[in-house]
Order: sequence, then C-alpha cells, then structure tokens
Amino acid sequence: MDEKQIPQWLKWARRIEALAQAGLHYSKSEFDLDRYRQLKKLAAEIVTVHTALPEKQVQEAFSLADGYATPKVDVRAAVVEAGKLLLVREHVDGGWTLPGGWVDIGERPAEAAERETFEESGYRVRANRLVGVYDANRLGELRFYHAYKLVFLCDLNGGNPATSYETSEVGWFERDALPQPFSGERTKPRHIEDIFTALADPNKPTVFD
Repeated sequence: MDEKQIPQWLKWARRIEALAQAGLHYSKSEFDLDRYRQLKKLAAEIVTVHTALPEKQVQEAFSLADGYATPKVDVRAAVVEAGKLLLVREHVDGGWTLPGGWVDIGERPAEAAERETFEESGYRVRANRLVGVYDANRLGELRFYHAYKLVFLCDLNGGNPATSYETSEVGWFERDALPQPFSGERTKPRHIEDIFTALADPNKPTVFD
C-alpha cells in the first residue's frame, strides 16, 4: 500500500495515536495526561469504526508501544541460488513472501533477517548487501502501524527446508515462475524487481523511499 492508497481515516488515526503516545511519555501534568489518554482512545475508536477489529484489541495493541512514536522495522531476506529465489508461504493468508519479520529490540537488522530466514524456512543465511529501504504499511491485525521495510541480499550458508508455525511451505522459484498471490504487504513486485536488479549490477545503489 503506497501513500496514495492509505485512507485518510488511517492517516488521522495514526497521527492522533502518535501525538497521544508522545504526550503520555513527556507530560507531567495529570490534566494533560488525561487528555492524551482520551486522544489515544479516540484513535482506537477511529480504527474500530473502519475495520472489523474490536476496540479493546486495538487499544491493547496501541498500549504495547510507549515513548515517542516511531515506525516499526520489518526485514526481508532475498536469497537466490542458481537463479531461483527463496520464498515461504504464510499460514495467515496463504500468500508467498520473502522470509522475514519484525526486528526485535536490541537486534541488528541484518541479524534479524538471518534469524527470521532460519525460523521460517530452515535455511541459514548471511546478509551481505542492503537492496532497499521502503515505506511499508502492513495490513491485517497490525494495519494501523506504520513500518519501514529493509530488504537484504543474503548468501545461503546451509540448512534444510523446514516450515514453522508461521509458514506452511518453503520453495525456490525462477523469476518468471513466482507463485501467487504474494502475502499482503510483506513482499511486493517492486521488491522482487529491485532484488534481481541488484543481483545483475553489484554497483547499483541502495533503493530508498
């Protein structure tokens, strides 16, 4: 979902929640804190009205973050062997994606991409190059979060195909025979295009939004 496709209500809800989160972090006045709590509730109500998510679930998700609001970080591993790209199939929607996920606190982005690849596919890899940094807005139960996506080219270091509680299939695919559909915002055609462009040109600069 690019910026033009993001509905205005979601932009408002995100902005209100971010302001409320920052206010709750920095304010010392109980009067102001109460107002920021009301703004946080209002943001959750906006999301609830426009989605099938219960307001309590939205409020609980918002409450997981504190301090100054910033985008979450999603990493993806691009592993190509003999011209074939490694993809995994998500249980959540049946779509295919580059292995990856959220970066954990205290974890290096490249390390997260390597860890997620092993957990989701059974293969051990080593990140060696950053393909791109993308403005990525996730769908599903976290659809109201703003995220950045980092895609790394990775070398295959071993392992064997293995699924996980998140993935139902693991496979290697030629560029012109990629399985469909892709899984939500996890992997998009532009990511695939940038991956193979970077492979073809070692001097190609990192792509960024």
